[in-house]
Amino acid sequence: MAKVVAFNGSPRNDGNTSILIGHMFEELENEGIATELVQVGKKKVRGCTACMKCFENKDGHCVFDDDIVNGCIDKMVEADGIILGSPVYFLDVTAEMKGLIERAGFVSMANGGLYRLRVGMAVAAVRRSGGSRTIDTMLHFLLAGGMVVPGFPVLGVGREIGDVNKDEEGIGRARDAAKNMAWLIKTIKKAQES
Repeated sequence: MAKVVAFNGSPRNDGNTSILIGHMFEELENEGIATELVQVGKKKVRGCTACMKCFENKDGHCVFDDDIVNGCIDKMVEADGIILGSPVYFLDVTAEMKGLIERAGFVSMANGGLYRLRVGMAVAAVRRSGGSRTIDTMLHFLLAGGMVVPGFPVLGVGREIGDVNKDEEGIGRARDAAKNMAWLIKTIKKAQES
């Protein structure tokens, strides 16, 4: 069975970013795709130190094994689709999401492109400004990793927990993005099997 794993960079476990991902999960599950949510926000996630050990070791992991990043890398490798979600914090992704992107991206490059041909999508919850930059940060990770992004990313507007549910266009975009992901995942799997 195909699987999509989502990484929630919000420190609010059940906040607007999680709500947007939840709408995507509904559509993916309706298409017969398994889903898993990994809470990254509020977890210990260190940034990359550019020590280059991942290029020496080539074992698919970061040399620093005292946080959740290596577990997240394993989940990315096993998944058919990857969703990165973050609220806008000071006009960009949260620090935890940035740390995950830095290290998971570097490890992927060091090991020949661990996430190539996965289907990826970026999701951001925004109050006012910084949404484009936040989406852009996550898209750069997806595209630099050789992943395929099927359409425009998801951007939902809301400040207080649950406000994003009032953003009909944002919710619609989340559902459409999930349908696009499901179609592309199935198409890639079919091509790989033949």
